[in-house]
Amino acid sequence: MLRAVLLLLAVATPAWGGGPISVVTTSTDLRSLVEAVGGDRVQVTSLAPAIHEPHTVEVKPSQLVLVKSAALLVRIGLDHEPWLARVLKTVNEPRLSAGGAGDLDVSRGITLLQTDTPRVRNVRGLHEHGFGNPHYWLDPENARPITTSIFEALVRIDPAGRARFDLNRQHFLGELDGRLRHWTEAMAPYRGVRAVVVHESWPYFAQRFGLTIVAALEPTPGVPPAPASLAAITQRMKATRVELLIAEPASDSAIVRQVAARTGARAVILIPSVGGDPAAPDYLTLFDLNVGRLTEALAAPR
Repeated sequence: MLRAVLLLLAVATPAWGGGPISVVTTSTDLRSLVEAVGGDRVQVTSLAPAIHEPHTVEVKPSQLVLVKSAALLVRIGLDHEPWLARVLKTVNEPRLSAGGAGDLDVSRGITLLQTDTPRVRNVRGLHEHGFGNPHYWLDPENARPITTSIFEALVRIDPAGRARFDLNRQHFLGELDGRLRHWTEAMAPYRGVRAVVVHESWPYFAQRFGLTIVAALEPTPGVPPAPASLAAITQRMKATRVELLIAEPASDSAIVRQVAARTGARAVILIPSVGGDPAAPDYLTLFDLNVGRLTEALAAPR
């Protein structure tokens, strides 16, 4: 298998020779935003599926070839993609390594949350959020600096496309502005609602829409809570009347049901990435879906 992969990498096509710009991203969310800016002048592939084990991605040999020949690699950055180092070592393409000409880390320019988390590894070897919480794409306002970075990177590769990229981005931001007004109005009655999350994906979303996250069930990202920890959080939720439990498709459904039943909190499954539900095929519909699920759950009679 390794020999076959190396042969494929050896014959990978050049980074860009005209035509659509080949871009690989580390998430479906970034793929959607690159497509929004690039339009028909880009061809974009996400290395990670929409729903996967936190911080773990198995990249296929065919994807390695796409990485090798890509003109641009767009990453979330911080310590969200420990799997990417192995990919870059395999393809051995210096221009795609951190700081290379074809590398774009869109976390630069983002105002990060939870930056005081110690940089450590947990007992299972998974990365903590040591540079700040990396789920910043879940604040839709962060699409502005992200698409600015994408626009500038695409123009460096294809200067002739500047006007088209700018027009595409302005159209996207116009759509975002209208949707953001709607989302904000829909969430306004629920500002201050106290929530517990299963995974620490939601601080940016919560800050944008006025939710208050009081705890996370997972003690560290991707690690299920111990029985004693779960019991303590459940007791705290009951005592402080936490109204909302935010889970994700990959969350342990048995734990979610147990906590909701014991506390009376409304359990809502939110989608953390584009494509995680058929109703969220792009970046804007991701927020349509999540805001809709939240408002429906919070408006329902107890």
